[in-house]
Amino acid sequence: MYGFSIQYLLILLLVVGCTKTPQRESKVHVTGAMRNVMWKGELQGAIDLDSLQHKENLYGLGPVEFLAGEILILDGKSFVSRVLTDSTISVAETFQVKAPFFVHAQVRTWESVSLPDSVTGLRSLEKFIDTVMTNQKRPFAFRLTGKINKATIHVVNLPPGSTVSSPDEAHQGQVNYKLVGDEVEILGFFSRRHKGIFTHHDTNMHLHLITRDNSMMGHVDKLEFDRGAMKLWFSSQ
Repeated sequence: MYGFSIQYLLILLLVVGCTKTPQRESKVHVTGAMRNVMWKGELQGAIDLDSLQHKENLYGLGPVEFLAGEILILDGKSFVSRVLTDSTISVAETFQVKAPFFVHAQVRTWESVSLPDSVTGLRSLEKFIDTVMTNQKRPFAFRLTGKINKATIHVVNLPPGSTVSSPDEAHQGQVNYKLVGDEVEILGFFSRRHKGIFTHHDTNMHLHLITRDNSMMGHVDKLEFDRGAMKLWFSSQ
């Protein structure tokens, strides 16, 4: 565990005090389900992002329909990434895209929280969020900003015309990309009740990352950062 230092306890009290009810103004909306895509082959769009285009303070993520890319919405800007080569990604700013499952929220204001030194990757981040948001029963959005040490992201790239009846089939064509030393922004959604809906079966988080220059964007599989290098943000009233 963490070895609860005085510094950590102070941070814990601050976060809990600031985020008792983060979703009063930022209800999370979920469309479709990951498990229906992975196991039932429901690849077609369940939501047209054009229908969300004029919503203020919008944040969201999910895959492109037919698993042909990744989607990230940050403060009303929609980014779509697609595989070009094993080393390059195309990132376009557009709402002209559909998703087979999608999670989004409107968040007007965010409050930053300094992470304890013990949080330097995905596993420790999830434990920290789970601890400080222990009383939060509903799903919520969060953000990370700063400089990573290393990260691995993927972009789904299912060959056209493919059918899917298992996660292995759904990941056909997927390309992984390694990032080193980039300034990034990461959007995440956290829930203890949505495994197989918008998170995988082994985690309560789903995160997408975009680099500061918008050249790389995708689903986060691995993440490492130095202590003090990243800042965590929760929605606030």
